[in-house]
Amino acid sequence: MRILDPHIHMYARTTDDYEAMSLAGIESVVDPAFWLGSARHHAGTFYDYFEHLLGYEAERAAMYGIQHHCTLSVNPREANDLALANEVLERLPEYLDRPRCIAIGEVGFDRQTEAEEEIFRKQARLGRERNMPILVHTPHQYKRVGVERTLRILEDVGVDQRLVIIDHNTEETMPLFAGTEYWVGLTVYPVTKLSPERAVNIARQYGIERLLVNSSADWGPSDVLSVPRVARQMLSVGFSRAEVERLVWENPIRFYSQSPNFTVPVGAEHLASARRIALA
Repeated sequence: MRILDPHIHMYARTTDDYEAMSLAGIESVVDPAFWLGSARHHAGTFYDYFEHLLGYEAERAAMYGIQHHCTLSVNPREANDLALANEVLERLPEYLDRPRCIAIGEVGFDRQTEAEEEIFRKQARLGRERNMPILVHTPHQYKRVGVERTLRILEDVGVDQRLVIIDHNTEETMPLFAGTEYWVGLTVYPVTKLSPERAVNIARQYGIERLLVNSSADWGPSDVLSVPRVARQMLSVGFSRAEVERLVWENPIRFYSQSPNFTVPVGAEHLASARRIALA
C-alpha cells in the first residue's frame, strides 16, 4: 500500500525514522513550518529554517526513497511576537515561490490571541492572492471555539474552501464542517490528539471524502508510523483496501496537487487535481 503522510515535522526526526517510514510504505511526506521548541529572536533564523526545509531536508528524505515537500509560514505559536512575525512576513513570498513549497502553513491559532489572529489573517490573504493551498493549525485547548473562530476568519478573508486543509480535528469539531468544501485533517498523536482507533471511528462516522490523516510527528512523544497504523486499523475493522489507500495516498495527492509546485508521484498522475490541470 502506498502512503503519503501529509503533515510530519521531519526537521525534528532522525535518519532511523526515515528508514522505518520507507520500510512501512511511506513514499512521500509534507513537512510544515512549525516552532522549534524555543522562542526565536531573529528573522534570519526563520529564513535559515525555510532554506533547510527547501533543500537539505528534501535531500535527506530522498536518500530513503521518500519524496519531500514543505509548507512555509509564521507558525501560530510564533505569531505573538508581532514585530518579528511581521518582519518575517515581508520576505515570506520569495520562499513561497520556491520549488517544493506547496502551501502556506501552518497558520491559525495556538493560544487564540489577537496577535495570532492578525498574523493568521495576513497569511490567509496571502494564500488567497496567490491561489495557494493553506494548511491551518487548530488549537489544543478550547478547540471547538478555535475552529469556529477559524471558520469565521476564513469566510471573512474570502479564501476558496477547496484550497484549505483544517487540521488536528477531533470528534467535537467534525460537525462544524457539514455543508462546507474544506478538507479536514485528523492527527494521530499520543496523549494530546487522536489514537488510531479514534481516527478510524471518525472516518467510519463521517466518511473519507476530503479527509486526510497524519502523524504530525515532531519533537514530542510522537510516532512517525501513525499513518500506517491507521491503515492497519482500518483494514481490521472492515474498510476495503481501496478505501484505505484513498485515505492515506489518494486524498493528500488530490489536495496538494492543487499546487503547481507539487510533484505528483510516479503512477499517481491520474489523481492530479483537475484544478491543477485547468491552471496549467
